[in-house]
Amino acid sequence: MGGMKVRFTRQGVRVRIDDLELAALQRGEAVTLETLWPGGGWTLSLDPLSDGVEGVDGHLRAGMKSLLPELAEPAREGVTLPGPPRVDVEKDFGPQHG
Repeated sequence: MGGMKVRFTRQGVRVRIDDLELAALQRGEAVTLETLWPGGGWTLSLDPLSDGVEGVDGHLRAGMKSLLPELAEPAREGVTLPGPPRVDVEKDFGPQHG
């Protein structure tokens, strides 16, 4: 994988996932993006088995369990976890997979 994109904003975090990542969440698999450096880093995980937003140091976990059915609806562009921090998860389905 590698399609997940994360953007920090004043309101919180904006996450864009592709169709393969949505399929992984629907199978019960967490989707994670991390940037690490000596002594620290940032990690964001979308967790399909829990709800709520939890952050410890540079690690943020966004629980997607109750919002996953909504996100999976074809007409929905995304969902929002109120946080704090607020996490907006949007679908970014381009033609990359046919």
